[in-house]
Amino acid sequence: MPNSSAATFGSVLDDLLRRDPGRPLVTFYDHATGERVELSVTTYANWVAKVAGLLVEECDLERGQRLLVDLPPHWLGPVFLGAAWRVGLSVVHDEPADAVVCGPDSVERWAGSAATRPVLACSLLPLGVRFRDPLPAGVLDVGVEVWSQPDAFSPYDPPTAQDDALPGTSQGDLMATAAAGSLLSDGGRLLTVSNPTSPSGVATFTEPLVRRGSMVLVAQPDQDRLAATARDERVTATCPAGLLAGPAD
Repeated sequence: MPNSSAATFGSVLDDLLRRDPGRPLVTFYDHATGERVELSVTTYANWVAKVAGLLVEECDLERGQRLLVDLPPHWLGPVFLGAAWRVGLSVVHDEPADAVVCGPDSVERWAGSAATRPVLACSLLPLGVRFRDPLPAGVLDVGVEVWSQPDAFSPYDPPTAQDDALPGTSQGDLMATAAAGSLLSDGGRLLTVSNPTSPSGVATFTEPLVRRGSMVLVAQPDQDRLAATARDERVTATCPAGLLAGPAD
């Protein structure tokens, strides 16, 4: 990818799909449950397409609107980031927002607004399956709705590098900042316990994406197991930098 502010998330992902579609992009561990999920570039792009279709076709969201993402560290976080940027949405972490995506621990917080805007809930169960119990009225279960969406997505109104990816940060600037970042070397593998959907953690996803690397995201980290995870996954860098030397932040 050219190191310039002319790139969009979509152009970066399309370039990866052409160059190396089978390599890992996002590897997710939950040390508390034992779950491990690995998304290749192709599998990640497929999930992004399905979720982008859900945001547009079922939620009627349009380029320039705001998606509030309230998810804990999870592989679906980078998926929702990518889907939002494919559509041309700005990912926000507080109000106002045109739609909300949340996890099981925050469904009740957002359910009250489901009558006036889309509220999507993720069970965060393995394989992205549905909630076991019924959700509040009006709340959409991502584990139900996403599977009917097509495996490819072409936006009706494609975003440009000038569209906001985050409040005050365009897609072009976000991609250029990631290209110039210092969390990992080109093609490296980053182990992180940071939430990639948080303002401070988004670089843990965008830098591996832009620099043709990959991320290993660990939720509910067990400090005694992090070194083994790093070794098994052949990581080349960690975030925070001293992650393997002491308790995780």
